[in-house]
Amino acid sequence: MREFKLPELGENIHQGDLVRLMVSAGASISEGQPIMELETDKAVVEVPSSVSGTIKEVRVKEGEKIKVGQVIFTFENGAGAKAKAAEPKAQPVAAPSSPKVEKPLAQPKESKPESKPQAQQFVERRASTTPGPNEFKLPELGENVHQGDLVRLMISPGTKVSEGQPVMELETDKAVVEVPSSVTGVVKEVRVKQGEKVKVGQIIFTLEGGASAQQQKHVPMEHPSEQDGARLSFQAAMQAEGKPEEQVLPPDPPQTRPADFAMPRQLDKVAGSEHREPVPAAPHVRRLARELGVDIHNVKGNGPGGRISEDDVKAYAKSLLATAATAAHSPRVGFAQPTLPDFSKWGKVERVSMRGIRRKTAEHLWQAWNTIPHVTQQDKADITELEQLRARFAPKVEEAGGKMTVTAIALKVCASALKVFPQFNASIDMEKEEIAYKQYINIGVAVDTDRGLLVPVIRDVDKKNIVELAAELTQVSRKAKDKKLTTAEMEGGTFTITNLGGIGGTGFSPIVNYPEVAILGLSRSSMEPVWINGKFEPRRVIPLSLSYDHRLIDGADAARFLRWIAEAFEQPFLLSVQG
Repeated sequence: MREFKLPELGENIHQGDLVRLMVSAGASISEGQPIMELETDKAVVEVPSSVSGTIKEVRVKEGEKIKVGQVIFTFENGAGAKAKAAEPKAQPVAAPSSPKVEKPLAQPKESKPESKPQAQQFVERRASTTPGPNEFKLPELGENVHQGDLVRLMISPGTKVSEGQPVMELETDKAVVEVPSSVTGVVKEVRVKQGEKVKVGQIIFTLEGGASAQQQKHVPMEHPSEQDGARLSFQAAMQAEGKPEEQVLPPDPPQTRPADFAMPRQLDKVAGSEHREPVPAAPHVRRLARELGVDIHNVKGNGPGGRISEDDVKAYAKSLLATAATAAHSPRVGFAQPTLPDFSKWGKVERVSMRGIRRKTAEHLWQAWNTIPHVTQQDKADITELEQLRARFAPKVEEAGGKMTVTAIALKVCASALKVFPQFNASIDMEKEEIAYKQYINIGVAVDTDRGLLVPVIRDVDKKNIVELAAELTQVSRKAKDKKLTTAEMEGGTFTITNLGGIGGTGFSPIVNYPEVAILGLSRSSMEPVWINGKFEPRRVIPLSLSYDHRLIDGADAARFLRWIAEAFEQPFLLSVQG
């Protein structure tokens, strides 16, 4: 029985979606006969057979994503038998390597006594360390919150603290939070100062008579076993290649390591502290894997019986490099920038540390700009009639505790537009190659504060009327300016509105609030002459700016979306008809 694998489809084309399958089990095929339609990138191509025979088993299904080299079907009695028949003859070559692999399986028994002294020494070193005063460390503050600026310290040496008592105010991302103590006792030494940047896990203060000493003193005892297991696994693999132990064992790691040292997860997996069965690969293939830094146990073999070839190792190494390259360009909390010149050569310079909000804004916008291919669409809306309605209903909104602003109306307009154009209420997942269409509409509104730009999120906008939205918008804007906005109130947005009309400008290009895919910018409205019924009339016009993620949204869709919003502003009656 022979296999037909997906052949090379073109330069840089490694996979595709199976649109239509033209063969089935039992069918006879001939060389050059089309067997399936495959969608690759932006083209649908027919894939011809390079063999002749009778299909025995089809290994793929329509709608599947298949890769170059993947088995499509098995067949028999066909041309190309000579090429395939040569592979089983090569199978006995693996036989001589089997006895060599068996040899290191018994090796751990001889090496175990060697590992015990290392483990004992590790325990003795840990046991000899005299425990100091109990420590209170900065606890977890929320998802993706790793550090903050210490705004106010509420304790000092000699202060008695109890569990639940606030000990500090910390500015994290876009919120100032009180951090409560999780211990009880007397503060002995404070390790931080106001204005300092502190990280999760950092020691804030030490105390005596603490109730949670046992939790603070726990030390993991995993490193020795991982270390010895890595040496044994490495030694066994090398001896399988016929090399003496003294030539292949890696050097012993340093005896002293920082207390916060953590072995990278990828390296732990490569070293392997647990016993793993030998893999079917020739010695030269194993050697190649070692030279490339690849754990051969993670490589999938495409040969007979899952045998691993050099091509399999190279393909796996290439995938690791691609993943690393993606991670290097993916959004991350810290980012490197070119070193600035010495400005003091030209004059006096004052340096001020970036506080939580400004630092987080810089990181988030850098992440959005480097992740999203931005395009900005511009349009204008005639809001003359809308302004008349706004003035008429303003008193009713004020009674409800809000203000009838253009932003409040824009919330309702955008919520209606997102129902008509759901791709603007989505997020794109490039890693899984999926689009997440959200079945809820939460719109963030950018608020200018003395600490920087904050974006509180108003939830379920499509389920609220304009009066309710105006009142809620007034409340969250006030909370943002009074520093009372919580992190939870700025999460979960699906679309964002930013209005610079109160300041000025005729248009701008707002940056999409990642992981959203679009943002609407409003600029200052003005009176303009508009040609109506054969003459110019003075009309109030507002400029609209829509920035969007071009990976998901095409220019034509963006133009339609923005025009729909403009017409909703121009004809408010559309909201009750279409929204």
